Parts: sequence; structure tokens; C-alpha cells
Amino acid sequence: MKKHIKILKKKLQSYNPRLNEECGVFGISNTKDASALTALGLHALQHRGQEGCGIVTFDGEKYYSEKRFGLVGDNFNKEKVLNNLKGNYAIGHNRYSTTGNNILRNIQPFFADTNAGGIGVAHNGNLTNSIALRNKLVEDGAIFYTTSDTETIVQLIAKSKRPKKIDKVIDAIFQIQGGYALVMLTQNSLIGVRDPYGIRPLVIGKLGNSYVLASETCAFDIIGAKFLREVENGEIVLIENNELKSIKPFPNKKVRPCVFEYIYFSRPDSLIGGKTAYEHRKNIGRELAKENDTDADIVVPVPDSGNAAAMGFAQELKMNFEHGLIRNHYVGRTFIEPSQKIRSLGVKLKLNANQTTIKDKKIILIDDSLVRGTTSYKIVKMLYDAGAKEVHVKIACPEIRYPDFYGVDTPTKKELLAANKTNDEICEYIGAKSLKFLSINGLYKALDFKKRNESYPQLTDHYFTGDYPVELVDELGDNKITQLSLLSSVSKV
Repeated sequence: MKKHIKILKKKLQSYNPRLNEECGVFGISNTKDASALTALGLHALQHRGQEGCGIVTFDGEKYYSEKRFGLVGDNFNKEKVLNNLKGNYAIGHNRYSTTGNNILRNIQPFFADTNAGGIGVAHNGNLTNSIALRNKLVEDGAIFYTTSDTETIVQLIAKSKRPKKIDKVIDAIFQIQGGYALVMLTQNSLIGVRDPYGIRPLVIGKLGNSYVLASETCAFDIIGAKFLREVENGEIVLIENNELKSIKPFPNKKVRPCVFEYIYFSRPDSLIGGKTAYEHRKNIGRELAKENDTDADIVVPVPDSGNAAAMGFAQELKMNFEHGLIRNHYVGRTFIEPSQKIRSLGVKLKLNANQTTIKDKKIILIDDSLVRGTTSYKIVKMLYDAGAKEVHVKIACPEIRYPDFYGVDTPTKKELLAANKTNDEICEYIGAKSLKFLSINGLYKALDFKKRNESYPQLTDHYFTGDYPVELVDELGDNKITQLSLLSSVSKV
């Protein structure tokens, strides 16, 4: 077993140990300083994607576009750049790639000229039938410039024979499948679309007479906008002339939002279902505490993802909550390119043990999830090296056994530790004294449900159950579709 564990650790060293969101989207209608407000909104949504960012605006006659690699604050921080993005309508996008390489031509929003005028599209999510659609479009003569599934949506809109722009959009979304939230910009109008199950988030706000669309409510707070409501599952909102029109073209389905918006993705201060993500996560910690069977001295979170759950856990059991791990928030903003030797230090670049707090203590270590286990292994070892007496790991969600195809960057099933190992094997792998995951019904209770509805789950929870609400048309066994073109680019900086 130990030999096998050693081989497994080596095999997984190169993989990103965490789940990553795909993208953040933002749009604003008919307001002064639209580009600057969009940049601020994207700044608030920076956690949803850090590979690239872009803004498209419309001034009544022309569209303007700017797309850059990297963070919003490093690219849209100068008055000159924002002044070049003219107009009172704007949409923006933060990118984290799941389909399509991280190359400049894949950074959104995308723009296209159609027979009904220009259209800009920003997309959060992933299409499960993009390859099938792309192949059909290519057979019909379409030419693709990017390797992103978002361009498929643009092509479908452009191909529609219907005269009105909104009808072209409806034509397109009837052909796509998956989890998606779209923000689109046309002549003096803003369009928002959410998939029929509401897997990917999209919310509506208002700033004066202007409407705002965003992935999360925290984007409203930064610009002083008022949160109105979520875009409903399967709903299209058309905003023009300072009025919002709701269109519901799909057959009615019960909403099934992504469970990881509650657990990890959404910023703690964003509202989900009437509560902040922070409060949801504290409740998850409380339910985890109710399932606890371990005596310990202190509760320690893995910062920052485990903070709220650990707080709820400690409060429920009236245990001491301690910051036993200190996070360096400036990692990734260094002025030097780290050498391989420096990179090999791994988690120590981000976290360090608070030695006097944890020395000779029995510790309950709480994190939001366990994906490949590489980070957990390093953290547990760090705590023991710093003098911890025992380390008991508690995970604030059930075992992740299945990959995602709706816009979350998860590994394939063969790379997911819980899909291939028992609880005891995982515990041995990470070097903990014990390991426990939150039960599936415990998770649902924490999120204000009595239990999981087995016949029709209230959430999109396939990560734990394998219950995929949308057909995986493009799935190829254990292979994940990441590249939709034969063309690759070496220019990434």
C-alpha cells in the first residue's frame, strides 16, 4: 500500500489540486461611464477567472473592444484605456478556461457582425454538445476563429434567418445544451440568458434607471447597484429603453443550481437563495459538526476556502477556533518568475503553519473539498512538522467522484481520488489520523432542504452522485474535451 501511495503522489504532482470556476460575466445598460463600471464589476468577480479579461461597449453607432491577458486591475486601471471604450452600454468577462486554450483569441467577450447588426457575447459555463454543433456548422461552411465553445453560440446566432436579434438568440439557445449564463450586447440593448436548469448563476441589479447583469451580487455592491432578483432558470431577459422584458421560451423545469456555488465558487458576501454564501458555508460546517465523532483541542480551517465552515463547526460544538494556518495573499503577484526549485515548495508558497497555536494540539482540520488530495497531504504534513499531536481532516462536502461538464474545471474520473480509493486509503494517502466527509443529506440540510430529493434533486450535484441533469453529448469516456480546433498558439504572454 505505501509503495502504491508513493507512486500515486508522484503521478498527481503536476495536477491542479483544486476545482476552478470557469468565468465571470457582467453587463450594464444605458449609463454614463459604462466601461469603468464594468471594469469595477469584473474586479469584484475576479475570483471566477484570472487568465484574461475583456470589455465590449456600444456608443449608439460603433462597438469597441479591448481584451487582455491577466487581471482586471492590471489591465483596465487607466483612464485612457477606459475612455477608448466609448458608449453607455457595456459587457465584460473574466476568463478561466475549461474549453479552449488560454490564448488571446479565446478571451471574451466575443463580437460578430450579423445581418441584424453587431452582437457581443460573454459566456459563463460549458456546452455539452459544442463539438456536435461545431462539426455541423463547419459542414455548412462556417469558419471558426477561436477554440472556445462560446463561438459556437455566436455562429448559431449569426446563422439564424429570423429578422429580429432577440429571435436569433432564441434560435441559438434552443440548439445548445449544458450549463450556461450569457450576457449579450446589441444595439442599445442588453440580453441575459440562463440555462433551463439554472446551473450557472446570473443575477439582475439596478443602478438608477440602468439595469445590471452579473454572475454574482458582489458585483452590484462595488458599483452601488441594488440587487433585484436572480435570472430564472430558462429565462431570457431583454433590457432596452430602460425597461426589462422577461421571455421564457423553454418548457418549464425545476431549478437545479450548481451545488459548488454554495460550497466554494461564489464570493462569501454574494447572495444565493436569500443568504450570503458565507452563511451557507457556516451552516455546512454546523452540519459537519453534527456528524462529528472526533475529540480534539482546536478547529483549524484551510484558509480561505475552509474559514466559514470551520467557524460554523466550532460554534456548533463550542470548540476553540484557531488560525493554525496563515495564508500569503500575495502569491501570484510577485515581481519575479519563480524557479522550478521555488515552485517545488508547493503549498508553502501559499500557507504556513502557525506553530505556537498548533504545537502539541489535537487538530480538526476543515476544508471545503478534497479533489486529488495533493494539497491535503502537504498541509497535514506541514501541521505535523510544526508539532501537531494529531490531525483529523473533515471535508465540508461529500466525496467528489465524478467530473463536471458544465463549466467547472474538474479532473477526469480517473484523476479524482475519491472515485478510485476508499475513505481509509485516502486517509492514509494524505497522512491524517482520521478523515470524514459530510454526508449528502447533511449537505442538503445545511442548504435548507429536509433531504435530497432522489427522484428530482434540488441541486446539480453530479460531482458526488453522478446524476447529470443535461445529456453529455460530447463526452468521450474518461477524456475531457478541452480543445475545439487543430490550431494551437504558443503566444500566451
